[in-house]
Amino acid sequence: MNTRNTFVSKLAGLMSAVALAVVLSGGIAYAQDAAAPADAAAAPAMTDPAAAPADAAAAPADVAAAPADGATTTADQVEVENPYGFAAMWEHGDFVAKTVLFILVFMSMGTWYITILRLFDTASVLRQADAAQKNFWTAGSLKEGVAKLDANSVFRTVVEDGLRASEHHEGKLTDQVDLNEWVTMSLQRSQDAINGRLGSGLSFLASVGSVSPFVGLFGTVWGILNALISIGVAGQVSIDRVAGPLGEALIMTAIGLAVAVPAVLFYNLLVARNKIVAARVRNFASDVHAVLLSGRAQTRRA
Repeated sequence: MNTRNTFVSKLAGLMSAVALAVVLSGGIAYAQDAAAPADAAAAPAMTDPAAAPADAAAAPADVAAAPADGATTTADQVEVENPYGFAAMWEHGDFVAKTVLFILVFMSMGTWYITILRLFDTASVLRQADAAQKNFWTAGSLKEGVAKLDANSVFRTVVEDGLRASEHHEGKLTDQVDLNEWVTMSLQRSQDAINGRLGSGLSFLASVGSVSPFVGLFGTVWGILNALISIGVAGQVSIDRVAGPLGEALIMTAIGLAVAVPAVLFYNLLVARNKIVAARVRNFASDVHAVLLSGRAQTRRA
């Protein structure tokens, strides 16, 4: 009996010890859980609220500073001049390069001058053709029709040449030529004079269109020669020694093409317009020729 009581008392003591350990472990865990919010609450207190906006305000300042640096870099890039452009070619080019450039500029100026002048001339003749078609053939005679034409009209010149040939066919030499042939030749000479005046300068345009590319090519070859000389003198190949002469060569080629292409286009344009004008003058001269011969025949019958 005493042994049983002793066992029971030991078992009760053991259970009491286990219960006490469980209670103590639960209290420690609760104490740790309660301390965590305190630490979390203490964390914002350690962070300065005014410091964050200050840092946020400092960030745009840095961002704003970046475009300023970029603008400075861009300004520096803009201020740097091209050492291999047209200005550098003119400044450092030799006598041959400048002479070639002068020739190309002269060709270009001549091309534009002749083109503009001939365009005005053909436009004026076409207006005169419209005026002659409207006013001349409503007159009662050729002399009255001449009075209706402008003093500078080429069609008035054609009629006057025809009248002069018809009225002064009484010389000993001219009598040997038939009146029809004499008037025809007079009107043809008048047409040739008009066409010759409108066609003046076209040979220059044709020459410029065919020659200027080779003039630019000569400048190109000369620039390449200067580049090879620079390499030979330096004894080594470097981009700064060959870039200038090669850039000069390419510029000469471009200028030669820029002069040749407009010359060819303007030449074809003027040739086409001159054909239109020549057809108008030829038709008018043929009508005048018919009127002159018919009038002369009627005078002889009368």
